[in-house]
Amino acid sequence: MSEKRLSIADYPLAEKRRDIVRGKRGKGLDEITLEALLEDRVTIEDLCITEAALRQQAEIARAAGRGTLAANFERGAELVDVPQDTIMRIYELLRPGRAQSQEELLAAARELRDQYGAKSMAAFVEEAAAVYERRGLFKKRF
Repeated sequence: MSEKRLSIADYPLAEKRRDIVRGKRGKGLDEITLEALLEDRVTIEDLCITEAALRQQAEIARAAGRGTLAANFERGAELVDVPQDTIMRIYELLRPGRAQSQEELLAAARELRDQYGAKSMAAFVEEAAAVYERRGLFKKRF
């Protein structure tokens, strides 16, 4: 997180606080240029969103009184380093009628928590498992 508390005045960060926006390899926005790309000094990692950037966005959202949006950014921050295939598999399980049992979703939550440290996302999936159980959404719906 940045040293100075972020506020809504800092939004959008790419315009108002370019100094704190960094890619996964530490490159700042001013280092990501067409010339740098052509010289292979920029990789896809330099263009991907980072956990820090999402947490900064959460801080701004919270300062603007948008707690739900802030929580979404924070959950997203937890997922930055989770492999895409894992995210897509768990996303598919969260679609009503896809998971066969509550245990299947709870296992996905344990994976998120234990392998990736994604505690908020794990709690989200556990909450979904409880709701799906209560509403009978584990049965094939089609």
